[in-house]
Amino acid sequence: MSDKASQITQLLAPTVTAMGLELLGAEYLPAPGGATLRLYIDVPEAAADAPEARAVSIDDCEAVSREVSAQLDVEDPISGNYTLEVSSPGLDRPLFTGAQFVRHHGQMVKLGLKLPQDGRRRLQGQIGTLAGDMLTLLREEGDLVVALDNIEKARLVPDWVALGLAPQPKKKPGAKRKPAAGGSNKKQSKQPAAAGSRAEQAE
Repeated sequence: MSDKASQITQLLAPTVTAMGLELLGAEYLPAPGGATLRLYIDVPEAAADAPEARAVSIDDCEAVSREVSAQLDVEDPISGNYTLEVSSPGLDRPLFTGAQFVRHHGQMVKLGLKLPQDGRRRLQGQIGTLAGDMLTLLREEGDLVVALDNIEKARLVPDWVALGLAPQPKKKPGAKRKPAAGGSNKKQSKQPAAAGSRAEQAE
């Protein structure tokens, strides 16, 4: 996160927590015509792991938008015009903190770096171990250790095939499928996961 985004996250996190939700992080995108402040909210980790876990709804996003908008008007951390967006994280959720990387250990992630490493500013691999503020990224071409401070953006890469949102890869020519003994081949259908909701408010 940028310094401005970190400042705003620290400012608004207690307000979102008081509403029974968690502020994952913020993106602050300055532009000549007016900046965009994007907040990502989720249910707290303990509630998300519960058997009857609920997802963030449009009503949650709208309620948080109203509360933090009033707080931003009072605190005024952003000079000039800006647009406030409040969103659930979605399947390709952004990661902002070391704890969030640890929670999603082993999953695929895309990183955008502030300074290039291994000659590149965009990297992709599996989330490995986190030692202090150093993240190990597991890649086919060789593991790479990245400092959290050098990560500008990070997003999970969903397995669309496993989620049932993309077709199975085609088998190589000549490959034959063995039928299961005493059974028939039946396709299992999977319902797509709910898409993230977003509420927007222009200031």
